[in-house]
Parts: sequence; structure tokens; C-alpha cells
Amino acid sequence: MRAVQTALSDVILVEPDVYRDDRGYFLETYREYKYHAIGIDLRFVQDNQSRSVRGTIRGLHLQLGARPQAKLVRVVEGEIWDVAVDVRRGSPTFGRWVGNRLTAESFTQCYIPGGFAHGFSVLSPVAAIAYKCTELYDPSSEIGIAWDDPALAITWLVDNPVLSERDRRHPPLALLDDRLPQYRATAL
Repeated sequence: MRAVQTALSDVILVEPDVYRDDRGYFLETYREYKYHAIGIDLRFVQDNQSRSVRGTIRGLHLQLGARPQAKLVRVVEGEIWDVAVDVRRGSPTFGRWVGNRLTAESFTQCYIPGGFAHGFSVLSPVAAIAYKCTELYDPSSEIGIAWDDPALAITWLVDNPVLSERDRRHPPLALLDDRLPQYRATAL
């Protein structure tokens, strides 16, 4: 297994070891101590899965307060453009985003820490993603950010996106400043 830093240092790509032969393949999708060894030293408590059609954008979502969710995202069918946005007030990378192409064939996972908004667009005819969360879903702590916020200028790699009504109504990042988490630098 290999950890790859992205342009936002807290967002990590994980490339698992995949064993292929004439029958197909085998891989471990998660083993706690191996993830702890690469700096993802958290306990995951909930697994989710979604399936979406080409052109769908889901996001940008995050959970705030005492129960911020970190996520470990992987694609089990198809291909997505996975986006993480740093929304921690005072962070040196506040308002910056990183996008990563994740596919079922590559098995690459993306770790998105708490304090980051998350979303993805579907690039294949359909895509199914599975993701682990460090906190249970709490609808009273969830907020969303406009997927098309001009201040973020996210490139989604899809035309005419398919959106839920809820995702169409999220406000821009600037209107959420008082609700966003505070950045806390970690000691090296």
C-alpha cells in the first residue's frame, strides 16, 4: 500500500496492493494498522455506498460541530472526479480544492479529513462509490456549499450536471463563514 500526497497535504490518495491472476484480483480495501502507519489514524464507524448516472454531481457536503466526518472514498463501479475543498477558517489553504480521478479499475482511495467539503462528479455511464466515515451521519450537523460557487471555481469535468434539488440550493462558501470549523495546526 502506498500513500500519495495531493496538492492539499491533508488530502491523501491511497494506492492499495492489488494481486491479479487468471481468476481476477484480490485486495484489502481496509486494514486499520496499515492506514494508521500512513497517517490516517482514525476510527471509521459507518460505511456508505451510492450509485449515480453520468453527469451527476453530488456535493459539496460536510458535517460540522463536535462530529466532523472524515471520509475514505473508493469507486466500486465506473469513474468519478472526486473533489475536496478546505473550508477550515484560518487554514493556509482555505478555499482551495483538489480533484482526483478515481476509478474502479485503479482501486485508488481518497482520504478527506474533517473540515473539508466533499463532492464528486460521475464521468462514466454509472458509478458506485463506497466510503467509510469517522462519525455517524447527523443531519443537524450537515451543511452544503454551492457546487458552482464562482469563488471556488471548481472544474467538475461534466456538462449539464444532474443535481438533487438540495444540492442546487446550497449557498456559496462566503455565506457560511461563521459556521465553518476553525483550523488547528498540528505539531510536527
